Amino acid sequence: MNSTSRDHAYDHKVLRAFMIDGRMKAIPAKRKKREVLLRHIVGSFEEERVYREAEINAVLRQFQEDVAFLLRELVDLGLLVRHRGEYARPD
Repeated sequence: MNSTSRDHAYDHKVLRAFMIDGRMKAIPAKRKKREVLLRHIVGSFEEERVYREAEINAVLRQFQEDVAFLLRELVDLGLLVRHRGEYARPD
């Protein structure tokens, strides 16, 4: 098994363990597991689109009620960038 398929298997395992019907049942304590979930969540945001904070919060609330924590983590990991109160994917 190569590294990519091993990573994919790990990601799938984490998503199965922490997501139920598209919502996070808990926020993992381990950073590596949180990153898997955050990379999954950021896929819900369109590339090259700028979002207002209210729009970001509405999307994040679909996954977890603690939207402030999720948003902070997404920005800290560089999965979203913030500029003048607006957010976008960096890619």
